[in-house]
Parts: sequence; structure tokens; C-alpha cells
Amino acid sequence: MAYPLMEHLTGNGFLYCGKYYRVSSELTQSLQKPVDCRIYYETVRVKEGVLLFVEDHLARLVRSVKGLEDFPVDTTKILSEAYSFIDMDRVKDGSVRIVLTNEVLLIHQADITLPSKEHFEKGINTSILNWERKTPNLKIFRGDYKTAVNEKFKEENAHGLPFELVLTDNDGRLYEGSMSNLFVIRDGKVYSAPDNKILIGITRKRVMEALKRSGLELQTGTFKPEELDPAADAVFVSSTPFDILPVRYIDGYEFNSCGNEVLNMISKMYQEYTSEYISAEKRRMI
Repeated sequence: MAYPLMEHLTGNGFLYCGKYYRVSSELTQSLQKPVDCRIYYETVRVKEGVLLFVEDHLARLVRSVKGLEDFPVDTTKILSEAYSFIDMDRVKDGSVRIVLTNEVLLIHQADITLPSKEHFEKGINTSILNWERKTPNLKIFRGDYKTAVNEKFKEENAHGLPFELVLTDNDGRLYEGSMSNLFVIRDGKVYSAPDNKILIGITRKRVMEALKRSGLELQTGTFKPEELDPAADAVFVSSTPFDILPVRYIDGYEFNSCGNEVLNMISKMYQEYTSEYISAEKRRMI
């Protein structure tokens, strides 16, 4: 299914094949029309002018291309152009999308919904979508998946519109978020679906570091929602826009994730690690 190169555009301009254009350019409209080619992309969080964990995003971009095609990906050039773009567009905090085809490199700010303070303090509302990912380790645009996700986001559950969707496999087991990785805390242990079943998120790698600093190890396991204990178990998601975000509702199931001591410790360690990364990158760029 055809899909546009550019979506969720925000900011003053964009970088297209090495040239900066204003959003008022005639090119903007054409880039928002569906095209019939494979589109690879990464959405990178910008904090304090730093492209957060960008080296991991670029490595995944290379893997995605090599998984389906075989054209060269110049990560040094992409990194240079991405930093040139955030300088030209004066991006200090936000999200930058890197879009790649075998002919085009597009970089622009993306209007991604970020969690509020209340989301972190009380947890988010999620809905269940039954969807088995195809080639889950490769990050490319898939029109059928995008359509299904967009339609589900429009459906309210008992707690209103969902902030995120939780995917279930054909056995009804929770395994991933629609734009995040999913974790379950049970009896002091942290569980996630097998690597071959999910898109390995960039933030997930940092969650692993936070677990290590907390003296924990990630366990492999998936659960049906009815198997979880709402009073004792906790659920959280991680992604580039979300960082670590507690889940309060999965449709009709309610969890006290925000009150879970293990999750609070993991979140603290993750924030410490992120701050260290930003400080190191600022020193490197001087």
C-alpha cells in the first residue's frame, strides 16, 4: 500500500536530499502524497539540542534496509545532515524524523504526541489491537498496519480514547505497543516478549541498562490480560517519545503501575542514564 514520505510535519522547514526548504514550499504538498516505494524511517527524540541515542537509530535504519534491499546507507552523512537540520530549524526539544528510500533522504520535525505530567503520575489508558507483526525487527512504513492502528485510536474504551495501543498475538497474549515496547512486572521480575517477536526499540536498550543498574535482569515471557493480577502486577511501555511510561488501563483491566516500587526504581535509573548521555554528547560537540 502506498504511503507518503512526510507525515506529522511541524517546524519551519525540512531537509530534502541535502537542501533546506521552508514548509511553505510547493515541495511540501507533493511529499505528503502517497508514493509506491519502500520507505524506511526513524523518529529521533531531541533533548537540549542533542539527538538522543541517534547511533542506535542509525544502526537500526541500516538493518532495516539490509533486511529488504541492498543499497548503501551513509550513516555519517545522515548524522551530519540531521544535526545541520536541527541547527537550521532551531530544534532544542522535540522529535526529528529521518526518512529514507533508495533515492531520497528527508529530515523534518514531527508533531508527535508526548506524554503529559499526569500520564507519568497516573499512567496511560490503552486499548487492545489483535495484530501479528510481519518482519517485526524491520522498521518500514506498512499501510495496512497504519490504517488499522489509526482506526483503533479513534475508538473509545470505558476510560476514553487510548493514548497507546497494546498488540496481542493470535493467542491473545500481550506482546508489544503499537509504537512502543511493552513490559510486565510480576513478583519483582520484569518480562518482555521474545526479541524475534517485536521491533527492538531504541529506548528498550536503555531500559535494559536501567534494569542492570537496578540489579534486575529481563525475563522472556508474555501474558494474556486476564492472567495478570491488577492489584500486584505492573505494566509499562517504552519508546523514543514516551521514555518509560506506566500503564493504568488495558481496556477493562486497571493496574496500579505508578505505585510499583520496581517500576519507580527503573524509571529513576533510566533518567539518570539519559542525563549522562546528554552531558557526554554536549561535551563531544564542543
